Amino acid sequence: MQHELPTVSVLIPVHPHKTEVKAAAAANQFDYPREKLEILIVRTTDLAIGPGVKRNAGLKAVHGELVYFLDDDSVALPDALRRAVKHFEDPAVKMVGGPNVCPPDAPPFERALGLVMGSWLAFGPSCARYRRTGKLRSSGEKELISCNLVARREAVLEVGFDPKLWPNEENAMMDGVQKRGGKLLYDPELVVQRRPRPDLRAYAKMLLFYGGGRAQQLRLHPTLASLPNFVPALLCLYFVALPFAPAMPVAAHWSLPILSPLLLYMAAVVAQTVRNAARGGWPLAARALPLLVLTNLFYGLGFWRGLFVKIAPPPSAPEGDIRFETVPARAG
Repeated sequence: MQHELPTVSVLIPVHPHKTEVKAAAAANQFDYPREKLEILIVRTTDLAIGPGVKRNAGLKAVHGELVYFLDDDSVALPDALRRAVKHFEDPAVKMVGGPNVCPPDAPPFERALGLVMGSWLAFGPSCARYRRTGKLRSSGEKELISCNLVARREAVLEVGFDPKLWPNEENAMMDGVQKRGGKLLYDPELVVQRRPRPDLRAYAKMLLFYGGGRAQQLRLHPTLASLPNFVPALLCLYFVALPFAPAMPVAAHWSLPILSPLLLYMAAVVAQTVRNAARGGWPLAARALPLLVLTNLFYGLGFWRGLFVKIAPPPSAPEGDIRFETVPARAG
């Protein structure tokens, strides 16, 4: 039986000063009836206003039965929307998402980051956000990400994006939908291309930001799924304490137990590097090796900071500060 295609709104929160919105240009090429598609860009003038506030405002402004959330630099393929929409023939499905992958023509440093971010040792189950893994499956906030996420509008409106969180506002929202009985799917073939950070400083800043966001999510919306994120934080503590181990009275008798976590971690880094070489070749895997370690350490540091920093009340956008820009249909 042929199902009628639902109406879809593409919702893109954009930095105030961003002029090129790659996501909007790509969405305008979707193989989808234009009368059933709207593309909305949401801006604010205040840099402190997070994407969750923009998405909440956009959800109230759009009209689609489904909403396709994209970041401004997410480049979706023309067939992405039709692929996603077919999953919603099951009324239990509330969200469908897939990975955002590094474009093959990106500079070597960015491709190395793409290899790292798609590594289990660096991001655990969330590596599925950055590379195709496995088959179509029921999933959750650990694998899905709001730069490539299609959802039933009413399901998201019921929960909303927590404005106190940035990042991880979408993670808490997805948890809320799932707790209400919604089914979330991960489709490894629902891909957008998105370039990683351009240099080491920007990447380290991102890791601190992500780690802090996960810790604040744990504080505001505690779930057992966030407990594994303590592992990088504990690894940081271990590395800080390790230089002082020889001074411990029991060091002579407990040297192997003290060093065993380091040896296990080194073995895990080597094993992950071998796997990365199978995916991207040895030159790129060698370049990615130190980035694996830095990923764990900076994420762990950010997590510790997020556990103790004061969660400030979210800034509210003044009336009239949120601007909506409707993208006109492509010619022809």
